[in-house]
Amino acid sequence: MLLVSIVFIILLLLNMPIAFTIGISSILFFLLEPNLPTALAVQRMVSGTQSFPLLAVPFFVLAGHIMNAAGITSRLIHLANVLTGHLVGGLAHVSIVLSGLMGGISGSANADAAMQSRILAPQMMDRGYSRGYSISVIAVSSLITATIPPSIGLILYGFVGEVSIGKLFLAGIVPGILLVFVLMITSYMIAKKRGYDSQEIPERPSFKNVLDSLKDGIWALLFPIILIVGIRFGIFTPSEGGAFAVVYALIIGIFVYRELTWKKFNKVLTNTLSDNGVIMLIISTAAILGYLITYARLPHNLSGFILGISESPTILLLLVLLFLVLAGMFMEATVNVLLLTPIFLPIVTQIGLDPVHFGIVMMLIITLGGMTPPVGVTMYTVCSLTDTPVDKYVKESAPFLLSVIFLVVVLTFFPNIVLFLPNMLM
Repeated sequence: MLLVSIVFIILLLLNMPIAFTIGISSILFFLLEPNLPTALAVQRMVSGTQSFPLLAVPFFVLAGHIMNAAGITSRLIHLANVLTGHLVGGLAHVSIVLSGLMGGISGSANADAAMQSRILAPQMMDRGYSRGYSISVIAVSSLITATIPPSIGLILYGFVGEVSIGKLFLAGIVPGILLVFVLMITSYMIAKKRGYDSQEIPERPSFKNVLDSLKDGIWALLFPIILIVGIRFGIFTPSEGGAFAVVYALIIGIFVYRELTWKKFNKVLTNTLSDNGVIMLIISTAAILGYLITYARLPHNLSGFILGISESPTILLLLVLLFLVLAGMFMEATVNVLLLTPIFLPIVTQIGLDPVHFGIVMMLIITLGGMTPPVGVTMYTVCSLTDTPVDKYVKESAPFLLSVIFLVVVLTFFPNIVLFLPNMLM
């Protein structure tokens, strides 16, 4: 297993695609272990994708692309602008609120950050915001999509850890809303200090303007509500909810907004095929590595090691969270969920932590790793799309990252904030 780990790290440092990094290092173990037939690796790849709950992932990815092409995103941008555009640092607040609204559509932090980098970043820079501040707001606020349902990461966590996806969706709502407020306060303080928008703040919108914007975006706002209610009352499972999301998006795009053309739909299918291909390849290769982790008794051995360090649940929890922070800095969130959930979930449940609570905290930490050096996928996405040097992003993202870390600490040690809704409704 040591040689497999070394090969894994070397391939990771060589910037090989993560699916091939996992697959090559895992198959190497089968080649070196005489008791394991190599055909078992192929069987694990196939069986790793044969799961009914896993159907939710491609369905929600497709629904997100359809909703973007159907004009829902543009209406959400308008709504966010009406609600917060008149504040100091108005476009930064628009980005943050939009991430909260988009969380119920895209379910992907990187997709949200990429979209906003193309649309909002140029507008923010034209208004006089610094380049680093603009993309820092966009990148870090995309973290909100990690908790607002339907989060792809929470679906994968529930699938791997056998945790109720319905409860995870409910548990993510309050942390997502708190993230919106924490990031808005941080962006306001920075904008106020630097004098952004001191001459150009738009007038406060009238109640009629707000009401008109809400009416225009009502179909997008209703989607996560219908999803949560449907899962809560057993109308459909999370996987069936994904299929419902696709049908819902098609109806809105074709018959309500009438913006989903055949040309746009072809592009939607192409993008969806590409995204799902990447996700499913990672899942299938991670299934091989997951089998090897179990075969080598890594969860059992690591559990014994960590539990032997201290008897304090707080210290043990901090050790687990520290490891997740480091893992998030080097690997993409989807991979971390698939690889680390079977390792750490038994440990945290053994020290008395609720698996739903841990799932929310874990998703926040490992997704935040995508906004930090050295291998932050979201960080590189926003920097490349806006031609911004990474060092400028790193410097100006610090206040936002610190505010998120503060909130994560609060959520960690006050679990009722996370568990309030699932305990009340389920």
